[in-house]
Amino acid sequence: MKRRTLIKGLATGLSSLYLSRAFGSSLLQTNLNADTSSGPFKPDWDSLAQYQVPDWFRDAKFGIWAHWGPQCQPEHGDWYARGMYQEGSDHYKYHVQKYGHPSKFGFKDVINEWKAENWDPGELLGLYKRAGAKYFMALANHHDNFDLYDSKYQSWNSTKLGPKKDLVGGWAKAAKQHGLPFGVTVHGSHPWTWYEVAQRADKTGPYAGIPYDGKLTKADGVGKWWNGYDPQELYAQNHELSKDSLNDDSMGAHWGWGNGASVPNKAYCDKFLNRTIELIDKYGPELIYFDDTALPLWPVSDAGLKIAAHMYNTSIKKHGKLQAALFGKILDQQQRKCMIWDIERGQSNQIEPLPWQTDTCIGDWHYNRRIFNDKGYKSAKTVVHTLVDIVSKNGNLLLNIPVRGDGTIDSEERAVVEGIGAWMQVNGEAIYGTRPWKVFGEGPAIDSAAPISAQGFNEGKGKPFGAEDIRFTTKGKTLYATMLGWPSGKEVLIKKLATNDQMGKVSQVSLLGNDKLSYQQTAEGLKVKLPEQAPGKDAFVLKIEGAI
Repeated sequence: MKRRTLIKGLATGLSSLYLSRAFGSSLLQTNLNADTSSGPFKPDWDSLAQYQVPDWFRDAKFGIWAHWGPQCQPEHGDWYARGMYQEGSDHYKYHVQKYGHPSKFGFKDVINEWKAENWDPGELLGLYKRAGAKYFMALANHHDNFDLYDSKYQSWNSTKLGPKKDLVGGWAKAAKQHGLPFGVTVHGSHPWTWYEVAQRADKTGPYAGIPYDGKLTKADGVGKWWNGYDPQELYAQNHELSKDSLNDDSMGAHWGWGNGASVPNKAYCDKFLNRTIELIDKYGPELIYFDDTALPLWPVSDAGLKIAAHMYNTSIKKHGKLQAALFGKILDQQQRKCMIWDIERGQSNQIEPLPWQTDTCIGDWHYNRRIFNDKGYKSAKTVVHTLVDIVSKNGNLLLNIPVRGDGTIDSEERAVVEGIGAWMQVNGEAIYGTRPWKVFGEGPAIDSAAPISAQGFNEGKGKPFGAEDIRFTTKGKTLYATMLGWPSGKEVLIKKLATNDQMGKVSQVSLLGNDKLSYQQTAEGLKVKLPEQAPGKDAFVLKIEGAI
């Protein structure tokens, strides 16, 4: 995932969307080392526009994600494998203190420290299912280029190094046991530029001028723990630096392979394509998320187009109809027809005509022990409010629960998950299988909503939700009105349900988890008398019959 510091660069990088006209006729044509299934989808945007979001995904609404890999081992937060090579940064200072200088102990060595010794995917999936998750996604690789599955194309993988376990396989098995659709997230198109910091050396101090380990070769491993493995297969740094590479914040502008980014060669693109096709064929995910502008390596390569077409055709072959969900970011209007638009750490401010998804996290994407120590996680209340708002606008929520290096989650995280589950047990009826109403809601928070920046990042920037903020969903002829707080008086007024020519007559109102309520529908709105005491916490759902 991409850090907040890169928003400005990503906004600049939007120009890469328009590079398609320049690159479209001269895309780097990748080669597959395996046969792909035939089918109606071809690797081009016009063909992919046949895509229809499957109903099971639209009904599911809520998924949980394990954004877990070797960068969680230091327990120091996001983008560790990049930050540790940025002299003077928080990660760099921590790394030098904990492990030593990155010329002597690089990220490859962090991988070697990672053992995932207490990982129990079955227990975690059971917890997530009880919390109300209707699908589960696991990291397959990150920008650190380490595959978390048994890959014949990438020697640097979790079955051979680090944990020496097939992590994607373990997650997939546990998801199947608990009856949850399984997905993977793929971030491995970016190491080419993301790891460029590993080519640096300190500018000052006792190690000034001594290169970090980003340029090491297989020959350098003689007598080392990594003897026989080529660091360049991990770091991919046998190339010239991107323009402005020495600027730590340049990565955002390079994300879509524009603005002077070093463009990957054919071997790199072929390898990424083959790794990802193998992942789909071996583990059969129903969902695949790409941390990319549109599709991986677009617009300089056709690899992402081929992967998308293969994913869709494979789903049809498996199920008899298309059941796959595929996600991309910063999509233009044509591309939103081809896949599901994903918004990172933010949400739309309107009902979207096509289903979409927010991906967010209760803490950092990679586990950060400091957030636990500071009790800094999002509360169950915040997650519930986010979910309710997103669902009212035709979206789903994918929530990351950060996993520690040893494969466990901490006590604070567990409490958040259990709190979400307690709310869902009573109120899930207003979430699952619903569709948007004619308006998504009412209340003061709407006027202060922040616009989306680049791929998202408007989360928490508006006015906090309160009791006057109401969000609507529908199911059949039932309207659900979720109050994002408990009114201080004994009555709530829903202005959108005022009597008029377009509004049906309300025939019954009840509070989920409670009894039927008395009400009065007037020209001012629907006035509902509430119980003396709130029947739960966080958010409260009125079930309304007859209004639609």
